[in-house]
Amino acid sequence: MDDENVAVGLLFASNAVVHMIVNPIVGPITNRIGYSIPFFIGFIIMFASTLTFAFGNSYKVLFVARASQGLGSSCSTVSGLGMLANLYRDDQERGNALAIALGGLAIGALVGPTCGGVLYEFFGKETPFIILAAVAMVAGAMVLFVLQPKLEKEEEKGSSLKKLLSDPYIIIAVVSIHLGVMGYAALEPILPLHMIQTMGSSNWQQGMAFLPGSLCYLIGTYLVGLFAHKIGRWLSAMIGSFIISASLFLIPLATHFEHLIVPLAALGFAIGLIDSSIMPMMAHLVDIRHVSIYGNIYAITDTAFCLAFAVWPTLSGPVIKLIGFKGLMWMMAAINLLYSPIHIFLRNPPTKAEKEVCELNI
Repeated sequence: MDDENVAVGLLFASNAVVHMIVNPIVGPITNRIGYSIPFFIGFIIMFASTLTFAFGNSYKVLFVARASQGLGSSCSTVSGLGMLANLYRDDQERGNALAIALGGLAIGALVGPTCGGVLYEFFGKETPFIILAAVAMVAGAMVLFVLQPKLEKEEEKGSSLKKLLSDPYIIIAVVSIHLGVMGYAALEPILPLHMIQTMGSSNWQQGMAFLPGSLCYLIGTYLVGLFAHKIGRWLSAMIGSFIISASLFLIPLATHFEHLIVPLAALGFAIGLIDSSIMPMMAHLVDIRHVSIYGNIYAITDTAFCLAFAVWPTLSGPVIKLIGFKGLMWMMAAINLLYSPIHIFLRNPPTKAEKEVCELNI
């Protein structure tokens, strides 16, 4: 079972590894040619890779399909987030738009494990992937006819990846994104196997386990869109970190399927708080401290997200061998608890003009 943990973890991580490698390429490309062409290309790749999942039977074929999805999702995610940030310049409107986009991600996460488990159980492996391929094809057609992808040359040169990564406030936000999702990233491959070992769970129960978290992620992103700009996005993210810590502490204490509902629901809600707070904050930091071109900043943001899904599914199996499932969850809970107060530095970051004045005084 431990070896199976490692194999499944590597399969999950392949998507994020490719996604992470491609992001620093896609970001600058969107700065040069616009957002619409990479956005459309992403859907084409997702369609092809999902069909490969439907009819592939060997581990190698599934590994290639999973890795290819990383390329497609990188194109769609970086360009899609950048497109929204560029279209909505008002902080509240931008936050609402990005919350809706993240809500779409939540719906995918909601439908994926739950319906995937049920369809696999009763209709076979091919069915969920054929449905997903059809959805990708329809979405790609909508992009083609509504956005009409075209070359859009940059009018202003955006800040480089290196310059953005040298900004301490961006680093704080990036780490927040990574730590917020790392627990969920580790759980995706190992929780079903843990449920089999400790609870004797069936396939549909393993899929249903993620339903509360996905549903509450959707609720969390929606609520942030309503109140985060009023109480401060930094505070919303800090609260999310505290809740994640408590959730990860409780998950390994569950001995029955029903015991997982509350901590996984709280985990999903808290990740929604962090994502919907930090995503618009990234664009705001670029607006006030750099040049308002968003491809590179969302390449960095998405890479932080993908790093969690590249590292923790891969490491979770070996770490469990050393310290056990409970030790892994409690370690992650402690990390989130210790990091949560650092969000206070995002409360009122200095603007570009203020930063230049400070540098002159130094």
